[in-house]
Amino acid sequence: MYAWIWRRLPGAWHTKLAVAAAVALAIGLVLWNVVFPWVEPKVQFDHGVVTGTPSPSSSPGVP
Repeated sequence: MYAWIWRRLPGAWHTKLAVAAAVALAIGLVLWNVVFPWVEPKVQFDHGVVTGTPSPSSSPGVP
């Protein structure tokens, strides 16, 4: 698949590399700024807080 895309890009190898990098950057920006914020409220993440009380090992002054 990547070979097919590489053959379809215009220009010499350095032009192809620049176009491929620009397309990858554009896709990353769209994912980061549009898709991920849209998906985040729909996905349940467990951030490790179950009861909200700290564990004994994280209390200050306790060896």
